[in-house]
Formats: sequence, structure tokens, C-alpha cells
Amino acid sequence: MIIKTDTIRLKTKGNTDIIDITDKVQKIIDKHLIPTGQVLIFVPGSTGGLTTVEYEPGLIQDLPEAYERIAPTGRTYHHDATWGDGNGYAHVRASLTGPSLTVPVENGKMTLGTWQQIIFLDFDNRSRSREIVVQVSGVSE
Repeated sequence: MIIKTDTIRLKTKGNTDIIDITDKVQKIIDKHLIPTGQVLIFVPGSTGGLTTVEYEPGLIQDLPEAYERIAPTGRTYHHDATWGDGNGYAHVRASLTGPSLTVPVENGKMTLGTWQQIIFLDFDNRSRSREIVVQVSGVSE
């Protein structure tokens, strides 16, 4: 078994910024020549998350609206009282979404559905420089 670790670096806008990272993850799989295995994508930090979606304009509008209903901005969170940074909602959203995603790899390609892309969500209340850890594991040719 081979395990290779790499990173994706992003500049984000915050405020539920949604970034399609599917191609960046696939390039890392291609780089490490692991045709069969899995890829783990992980966000270090507590205000970002990963999931899959159909990356199309309607859903890219729907998703932030849904998060706003679940964990709205403009209200006071206990986290804000502790730290005074006003991003309690971002921590709640990130916790509900989760920091990681694992996708099987077959024939050197992720086994995503036709309309399924991997997205990074930056929930923080400001722009950020983010690093996403990508770990490919499996057997080589």
C-alpha cells in the first residue's frame, strides 16, 4: 500500500464561499499514479467544510440560503461571547458539514457520480488563505 499526501491552497472570500475543488483533487491523484484506492480530503480548521454537490448556479445559491436558515448570521452565539470574533455561526455550519470526505479511486479516477463535484465551503466571516490536505492511498501500477 502506498500513501501520498499533498495540499491544495486556496484564497477564499468567506461568508459561505463555495469552491469546486474536484479538478484539483483529480490532478493530485494523477500526480501520484495510484490507480486503485481512495482519496481522503481534509480541512484543518474549524470554520471550513467539505461535501459533494451538483455544482450548478441554482444550487450554489440554494446552499448558502439553507445554511442561513440552519445557523443564521446576525444572532449571538455562545462562541462569540467567548472569543468576540463574531463567527459562531461559521463554527456551527462547519461542524454540521464536516471537515473531511473520502472518495474511492478506480482506474485512476474518483468514482463520483455524473453530476457530483467536491466542494470546499469557507464559512468564516472574512477572507482566508486555506490549505486542504489531500491523501491518496492504494496500490500503484
